[in-house]
Amino acid sequence: MKAGIVGLPNVGKSTLFNCLSNAKAQSANFPFCTIEPNIGVVNVPDPRINRLEELVKPERVQMATVDIVDIAGLVKGASKGEGLGNQFLGNIRECNAIIHVLRCFDNDNIVHVDGNVNPIRDKETIDIELQLKDLETVEKRLEKANKGAKTGNAEAKIEKGILDRIKEALLQGKSARTVVPNTIEEEALYNSFQLITAKPVLYVCNVDEASAVNGNKYVDQVRELVKDENAEVIVLSVGAEADITELESYEERQVFLEDMGLTEPGSAVLIRAAYKLLNLQTYFTAGVKEVRAWTIQIGDTAPQAAGVIHTDFEKGFIRAEVIAFEDYSNYGTEAKCKEAGKLRVEGKEYIVKDGDVMHFRFNV
Repeated sequence: MKAGIVGLPNVGKSTLFNCLSNAKAQSANFPFCTIEPNIGVVNVPDPRINRLEELVKPERVQMATVDIVDIAGLVKGASKGEGLGNQFLGNIRECNAIIHVLRCFDNDNIVHVDGNVNPIRDKETIDIELQLKDLETVEKRLEKANKGAKTGNAEAKIEKGILDRIKEALLQGKSARTVVPNTIEEEALYNSFQLITAKPVLYVCNVDEASAVNGNKYVDQVRELVKDENAEVIVLSVGAEADITELESYEERQVFLEDMGLTEPGSAVLIRAAYKLLNLQTYFTAGVKEVRAWTIQIGDTAPQAAGVIHTDFEKGFIRAEVIAFEDYSNYGTEAKCKEAGKLRVEGKEYIVKDGDVMHFRFNV
């Protein structure tokens, strides 16, 4: 599961990516591993794992991670191959969610590709290019669906119905994510189209340092524009974040943050938001050898969660022993949770909750 950072050239995408690569938010225990020049695996900051480490005192700790992709800047005409258009669109298609960076600061020393700062226009530039590419995809699929529908093919009729609605939305300048499937069959088809503008999106308003806490007029414009998109807006001073990553000690970083009026780096907020955007959540295993955060999809069952550790755990699943994180934190040990009746035994139908501390019984 990957979240791709997109935006026009010079809006702060690569600086943001580099901040994530050095995010020393909690302590030095916040690594970033480069797999390819533009893909990074970033630890998800989570105070719960720090608490478990404090209680269990394990030999090692493994945090949850999220993949972040730095994608080349898009320009007008990308849908027709202008600039790095084809590469850009190929990279974004491979991502599961979009982090859209918008320039929301004035600085005469940093040239804007379109001459002046206007996040509304910038957002529309990217939206239009992505929508044009999706329109091309939809029209190709419609040609086939229309032929099938004429012959009476039931699935083709369903496909034609949802494609027509998506096409209408795209022609109105709306993204595919604004079209909601009406049935399970439509939802399956909708997901199979792999449309770029169907991906969930998070907007990052890159502001000057003085606007990092409360935002500014540009941020207000963005919030008003996206209010019907069901999308989160994060305010972040990428320049200040870059300065924070240059500081050596935790104390220095905390003083810098306090001077800005922040309690933690914006990069930590962004990473957690990206994790949520990808429909991910965390459960924990806690033992003296290792305390570990495991990443699963929201809605996964106990056997599916067990399968993340090893496929044998899912195949031979018997039961899960579950303690809510709050109970583990309050009582301090698994034994005390058990004594207090806070350890539950759950079966195959159990839907794992974010923060569950789990132990699996299985037999293969």
